[in-house]
Amino acid sequence: MELRPILSALMRSRVALVLLGLQIALTLAIVCNSLFIISERAALMERPSGMNEADTFILASIGFGADFNLKNAIADDLAMLRALPGVVAAAPINSLPMTNGGWSSGLSLTREQKTSSAYSAMYFSDDQALTAMGAQLIAGRPYRPEELGERTRKTAGWPPVIIISRALGHKLWPGQDPVGKTVWLDTEAEASTVIGVIDRLQAPWVHNEEVVEFATVLPEVINEGAFTRYIIRAAPGQRDAVMKAAEAKLAEINPSRIVREGKTLEKVRAEAYAGDRAMMIILGVVIASLLVITALGIVGMASFWVTQRTKQIGTRRALGATRGAILRYFLAENFVITSIGLLLGTALAYGFNVWLIRHYQTQAMPWYYVPVGCLSLWLLGQLAVLGPARRASRVPPAMATRSV
Repeated sequence: MELRPILSALMRSRVALVLLGLQIALTLAIVCNSLFIISERAALMERPSGMNEADTFILASIGFGADFNLKNAIADDLAMLRALPGVVAAAPINSLPMTNGGWSSGLSLTREQKTSSAYSAMYFSDDQALTAMGAQLIAGRPYRPEELGERTRKTAGWPPVIIISRALGHKLWPGQDPVGKTVWLDTEAEASTVIGVIDRLQAPWVHNEEVVEFATVLPEVINEGAFTRYIIRAAPGQRDAVMKAAEAKLAEINPSRIVREGKTLEKVRAEAYAGDRAMMIILGVVIASLLVITALGIVGMASFWVTQRTKQIGTRRALGATRGAILRYFLAENFVITSIGLLLGTALAYGFNVWLIRHYQTQAMPWYYVPVGCLSLWLLGQLAVLGPARRASRVPPAMATRSV
């Protein structure tokens, strides 16, 4: 089929051509970038924390009254929790992955450094912390009871031994075994020796890409104020029952405190990524709306042109054009319009992605998003115009003889 008659007909409706082309172009640009953002957020939400999330939960204790002693309360609570049926391990901890709040510190490879070699989340706990979290020790050893200490505002320096995540070890000593290496958490204090490496443990801040995989577990329990948080790991399938029993027992053994924040790690994850999930839903609605509006625009414009050209179509039928030829004409016309819009949309899609990279630190969109988007919109355009095109193909030859 020759393109000249199609282009000639389109030039007589320049405004409609421009508006429909712009609509297709904007749809391609927005849909491609929105789908990429959705895929990024989905990957972020599925990123493993390094913990056993299915069997683990947290509880918090806030003491009140002049006679409340945090150190004694922690000792009593741990004795009760660890003896509770169904509990695999329990440990006090200052923060957890995906809670978006915690302690971080820089690590230096020499005392003389002015700038830290890396920054890491700091998890303060005891010798059951790794078991309670479900973190996998891949090198070295866990803490021994004699290596445990406590931290208050008056505590100076850092513990002589630490356990770090594999990503942090690779950052500090690329291609080397971190076990046995020394690092300074404070260049004015003594160095700490790495005695163990865990496969993975995220930092609390899910959107801080620079440090999200860098974690350090320290053998110190925070003994300051009246607040403490416990992480409890239950036997498989017993988490909910154990959480209910643990919360009741904590309130029972010490009435001088409030027990709250009973959450599964699955709920912690859901809360951490609630904003990302909402963004994905909004973008999904935007994508669906744009595709529907674009399809309706194509249908409306094609229907208008069929009505406007009814006598012309009848003349072509009278001159021997088949129904298939009329159908192919309108499909080809829509293909030309869609292609013009997609050429502009391709430039807009990549330009929009560059703008997002510069202003919102997103990643570069993979090359295949735009070609797949073009193919999808071509298909959408052909499906949308099919109804009006079939109606045009049914115009009888006798229509050419009717007076205007």
